[in-house]
Amino acid sequence: MNEFSVICRILGSLYNRQPQDPLLVPLFTLLREGKLQQQWPLEQDELLTRLQQNSDPQALAADYNALFVGSDCKVPPFGSYWENGPQESEVRAFLQSRGMPLSEAPADHIGALLLAASWLEDRSEADEAEAQITLFDAFIMPWCGQFLGKVEAHASTAFYRTLAALTREAIQAMRDELEEEGEN
Repeated sequence: MNEFSVICRILGSLYNRQPQDPLLVPLFTLLREGKLQQQWPLEQDELLTRLQQNSDPQALAADYNALFVGSDCKVPPFGSYWENGPQESEVRAFLQSRGMPLSEAPADHIGALLLAASWLEDRSEADEAEAQITLFDAFIMPWCGQFLGKVEAHASTAFYRTLAALTREAIQAMRDELEEEGEN
């Protein structure tokens, strides 16, 4: 798994799962122990330190639910909610055309989209960079700035405010890297 895939997998998991989800225990352990920074490929030490200082999953559960869960959540994590976001059916059709196995969960969830970017990266097919660019340009970039701004504005914990800033920088860095790869 390369650096691009690792970033997408970590960020995707943090948006896609409740903080107290047993599958996130190893990730929160790495965060609390300050070990995520050693493996994080981007220069985001200050943001990672802020995440580390605010990474108690139990304390984050209420904020996660208020932000992302239910019909009255403060910041819907689905692209189809946002004016410039993709329709769920478009995302699903694109990912299925790439051979990605999908569950019944909405494919336009920010966490699912980041996990899809990791999945595409791990596939490493000849046209994988082109597929990544399509995923970012058509399904993530048009709405993620607005989404992340709302997360920063509405989060009651420093963890989710920081995660939004970290995600914004990481998505831009990954998109820039795709651009560079496309030029080579």
